Amino acid sequence: MKTPRPSGGSDIHFKTLTEAAALIKGREILSVELTRAMLDRIGALDGFLKSYATVMSEHALAEAERADEEIAGGRYRGPLHGIPVAVKDLCFTKGVRTMGGTAVLADHVPDHDATVVARLHAAGAVLLGKLNLTEGAMGGYHPDFQAPVNPWRKDAWSGASSSGSGVATAAGLAYGTLGSDTGGSIRFPAAACGVVGLKPTWGRVSRYGVLALAESLDHVGPLARSSADAAVMLQAIAGHDPDDTTSLPDRVPDMLEDLDRGVKGVRVGLDEDYVTQNTHGEVARAVIDGVRQLEALGAEMVPIRLPDLDGFVPAWVTLCSAEAVLAHEATYPAHRDHYGPWFRDWLDRGASVTGADYAKANNLRAACKGRLRAVFEKIDVLACPSMVGPPPRITPEALYGPMGPFDPSVLRFTAPFDFSGAPTLSVPCGLSRDGLPLSLQLVGRHLAEPLLCRVGHAYEQATPWHTLRPAV
Repeated sequence: MKTPRPSGGSDIHFKTLTEAAALIKGREILSVELTRAMLDRIGALDGFLKSYATVMSEHALAEAERADEEIAGGRYRGPLHGIPVAVKDLCFTKGVRTMGGTAVLADHVPDHDATVVARLHAAGAVLLGKLNLTEGAMGGYHPDFQAPVNPWRKDAWSGASSSGSGVATAAGLAYGTLGSDTGGSIRFPAAACGVVGLKPTWGRVSRYGVLALAESLDHVGPLARSSADAAVMLQAIAGHDPDDTTSLPDRVPDMLEDLDRGVKGVRVGLDEDYVTQNTHGEVARAVIDGVRQLEALGAEMVPIRLPDLDGFVPAWVTLCSAEAVLAHEATYPAHRDHYGPWFRDWLDRGASVTGADYAKANNLRAACKGRLRAVFEKIDVLACPSMVGPPPRITPEALYGPMGPFDPSVLRFTAPFDFSGAPTLSVPCGLSRDGLPLSLQLVGRHLAEPLLCRVGHAYEQATPWHTLRPAV
């Protein structure tokens, strides 16, 4: 494995989104130049990394030219204007196929954009293309589609369904990406690929025009190279949408206004038993070190005792699998044989869920939400891992084969916060002995995304981890 390197220098593709935005705003580089450089890099590397399902070269260059004309004319829209980004191939793009990692939707060409895509366009972003994912945004890949390769090590897991988003962000193939998170699929690829992942409060971001896995659990959010970058992207896509009745009506604050306020007085909750028990030692130590760093910056570390969250996680399997059947009712079971082995097994599992099973699981979800709500009466932010260990080694059989026994313990740090709908921010917090990324997860109260980004930003200013890039 090659040694990871810090960002900066002449590697324009590894700059943060906010750094690239400053160059564009200052007319030190044109959006067209940035976009061509990114497309060239995709052409050179993505045959191996396989992060993109569809590259929209002509579309991207046309958008970049328009951005340059607008900026030259004094019509600068903000920090996404002219910035090349990409979206998970669950997000509808008008006239461009949206497959969701499935063969049954291989010819699906939407006649409109998802709200999040429309909002990226409105912010002036340049859409490079659509990113690969697991089939149906669940656990395994369809045999007809390529699994993204972790740029830190080719046999390391690239992190669940938003894997293409994590790989593209980490490898310098987009300045920011959109992913989705139903049980961990923003946080897992962020952790596995060494980038920042922001899962917003459920309803903060519209899901209109985004293919569903389980609608009551699905969240859409950004993966980026810094907390500031994630804040910029969330600012653009957040807010009420009349086309999504579940989107929240709350005003979207300025996500960057308090970014540099630091963490003095912020109460960070830490349950050392929760962090360390059944967790890989390197991850646990890195997370606790991260909390100590925040404490050194002025945060108040509050020892807490969490409820038994692990006991709620099996209910996630019931809810997600049953809702996946609903999401795929147009093609399952009528076209069951067109699905790959992993996701077909998942849908079969969901089809066996009874009404009583679903009701019981839903009651457990409500109980989990209530207990977590009580935790935040004493703290502002909860700190814990994003994953139970460093990115594990992965085999083609695991990626493409049948589901087999599903181990819900892998979701112990993620699923409870999909249940609660709480916002979470995952930030790099170290490297394992094998040189693979480790990740600290920060969890907030509902609609506390600005505070999470502020805490993440303060942590990043004091540590080098978010600046490390894989040697690709």
